[in-house]
Amino acid sequence: MSRTLPDRIRHAVLFEAFALAIFTPGAALAFNHPIERMGVIGIVSATIATVWNFVFNLGFDRALIRFTGGVRKTFGLRVVHALMFEGGLVILLIPMVAWFLGISLWAALMMDLAIVAFYLVYAFLFNLTYDRLFPVPTVSAFEAAPRAA
Repeated sequence: MSRTLPDRIRHAVLFEAFALAIFTPGAALAFNHPIERMGVIGIVSATIATVWNFVFNLGFDRALIRFTGGVRKTFGLRVVHALMFEGGLVILLIPMVAWFLGISLWAALMMDLAIVAFYLVYAFLFNLTYDRLFPVPTVSAFEAAPRAA
């Protein structure tokens, strides 16, 4: 069985809300930019990341079901999941960060790589915690068995 639409929405919103609360003040200090500008970067990035989170996780779970028959993730698969998610996000965000902060694409990439390091750990821990707090419902053999009409 897979996650429901409301569960996926809850996951994406909680993921970004907690991340934004940590990211904005931390990034302002780490990158020596005003908290307001980093707040804008954080909010725009969170919006893009929320949409990406929903689309990526839906596609990842569908692929996982297709290839393995379920959505259970091993430790190694969780690492791959986090790396693929963050890699896609880097590609989506670098041009916006460079433009908004008035920095080169290279500087934006270096900044983004530092942010990715944070988010890799954060995404792994958040998803592990989320899966434990809100496990995917399992279907019993009785429920999955075809019923006679």
